[in-house]
Amino acid sequence: MIVPVILAGGVGTRLWPLSRSHYPKQFLPLVSQHSLLQETLLRIQNIQKLSPPIIICHHDHRFIVAEQLQQIDIHHATIILEPVSRNTAPAVAIAALMQLNMNSPLLVLPTDHVVKDTTQFVNSIDHAMHYIDEGKLITFGIKPTSPETAYGYINADQAYQDHGAYQINEFIEKPDAVTAYHYYISGLYYWNSGMFMFRSRDYLKELRQFAPDMLKACQKAYKNRYQDMNFIRLDHMHFENAPTHSIDCAVMEKTQHGLLLPLEADWFDIGSWTMLHQVSEQNAEGNVLQGDVMVEAVKNSYLHANHRLLTVVGVEDHIIVETKDAVLVAHKKESQKIKTIVSRLKSLQRTEIDLHQLVYRPWGHYEILSQGPCYQVKRITIKPGASISLQEHHHRSEHWVVVSGTAEVTRGDEVFYVSPNESTFIPKMMKHRLVNPMEYNLEIIEIQLGEQISEEDIIRFQDEYGRSH
Repeated sequence: MIVPVILAGGVGTRLWPLSRSHYPKQFLPLVSQHSLLQETLLRIQNIQKLSPPIIICHHDHRFIVAEQLQQIDIHHATIILEPVSRNTAPAVAIAALMQLNMNSPLLVLPTDHVVKDTTQFVNSIDHAMHYIDEGKLITFGIKPTSPETAYGYINADQAYQDHGAYQINEFIEKPDAVTAYHYYISGLYYWNSGMFMFRSRDYLKELRQFAPDMLKACQKAYKNRYQDMNFIRLDHMHFENAPTHSIDCAVMEKTQHGLLLPLEADWFDIGSWTMLHQVSEQNAEGNVLQGDVMVEAVKNSYLHANHRLLTVVGVEDHIIVETKDAVLVAHKKESQKIKTIVSRLKSLQRTEIDLHQLVYRPWGHYEILSQGPCYQVKRITIKPGASISLQEHHHRSEHWVVVSGTAEVTRGDEVFYVSPNESTFIPKMMKHRLVNPMEYNLEIIEIQLGEQISEEDIIRFQDEYGRSH
């Protein structure tokens, strides 16, 4: 049985302001009605002898992952939570350790790809099994269709071919434009897809030889794992000790058992706005228009409006993205520099790099309607049967007004119900909880007042979702 290992731990800074650290690009519906994570899982459903997937993500994203799996009727996945990000090699080591006794073939897939020819994709997986059974470690290479500088490259040794697979000479980081052009016209280089396939035992054997410190740290982190609801948490201290390396760096550049298998499946890596523009449906002027957008004399641009009318006149080759709290305007040739803007925002401790105005929680979501130094107004939506934690705040009071549904409110020692057009008040330092006992959504308006308005101002006493802060 092939075990899909889905790597969902990235932050996608090049797709800011849509992609943010608390809700990164793999959870966004960028190319269809499904998120990139969901698209990744759906495209492998036709693989024969497929085991339930192992999904590896940051612990902050666990409830987003769980909900998106439920939306596409995947109910038996294993979700492993990384306490810190340590790149792909340690993440896959954990999955391999989980499957060690079965020595299963692992199909390692990132979640930021678009694959348009899914039939050819599945055929390539079947082809790879021939080499996997011989102890090979397969990486899937993409024949370049342009001198792309946003991708890493792999130099394949054309003299050593085994039924369509090639020996690997070297892995190369993202090149400059001139170098990328030479790679493209030479015919000897492939784009590095970041997709791999190997048996768990073979991968761990190579780690033991080439990255023993990483393997030891992962073994201890996995040994000291524990179950948290439907999630597996790794030991924080030991996993943090694992060196931060990619599979390429830790294993594939060093092993004598690696092979490159060309993948011709109309593949794209959604690593930038330029690439997203390329893979999206364009109109006659080469524009991609998302949301409420009106244009005049605009060509070859990606225009995305989230919350209001976006009007654009007389531009070409631009990226313009509007969200409720940020607007991005960039020339397509400069889109890779968005990461620099994100770094500057981070250094200034701007919240726009982390949170959207719409913030998802395990019990539902909230939207920030208005805020200032001493106040904040939210619209809160709580799913049927869900509840916020039993909590209190040291620096703020809260007013709740029910808009629709019925709220079961715990306030100190009281428990009572609040209906639409009714309200209640929660003073500072008072324990409280909000429950939706109905079979439809509960919506309330929350007004926070105090000397400090922060999501950090919360002390949880009970929480059915396993959160301690």
